[in-house]
Amino acid sequence: MGVSGSGKTTLGTDLAAALGTAFVDGDDLHPAANVEKMAAGTPLDDNDRWPWLDRVGGTLANRTAYPAGIVIACSALRRVYRDRIRAAATGPVAFIYLEAEEADMERRLRARPHHYMPASLVRSQFATLEPPSGETGVLVLQATAPAASNAERAAAWLKHTRLRSA
Repeated sequence: MGVSGSGKTTLGTDLAAALGTAFVDGDDLHPAANVEKMAAGTPLDDNDRWPWLDRVGGTLANRTAYPAGIVIACSALRRVYRDRIRAAATGPVAFIYLEAEEADMERRLRARPHHYMPASLVRSQFATLEPPSGETGVLVLQATAPAASNAERAAAWLKHTRLRSA
């Protein structure tokens, strides 16, 4: 979890490979209207997010499709969003928070011109962000740390906690 540009997809892909599980990019679970809204530079509001969060949680809950487990990359910026995912997942869920600085994420997004999320929305993501201080089942990693190091630490932590990850 984390703001756009923090490395969620890279970590999720590497982590799923290390764990031998499936990977789903939460961006792919957004309704088309959400993607269009973000591409136009308009931040999502909670009414846009609720159905998407339910899809993320529902995907985590689908143990038939993902018997070995699943890693999903998604922003889950506020505690209420993480709680919504936990409720929809109907089982234990772990979150890995990629902590980042706003300026670093703006730089990354400017270097990624073909993604629908413009750098102009980074500020709104940081305004929405509620870091998971004090939440159980959350590992905090630095977004600027080497991707391989983050994946290694996350895999070790998840193997220890035995939770599905979002």
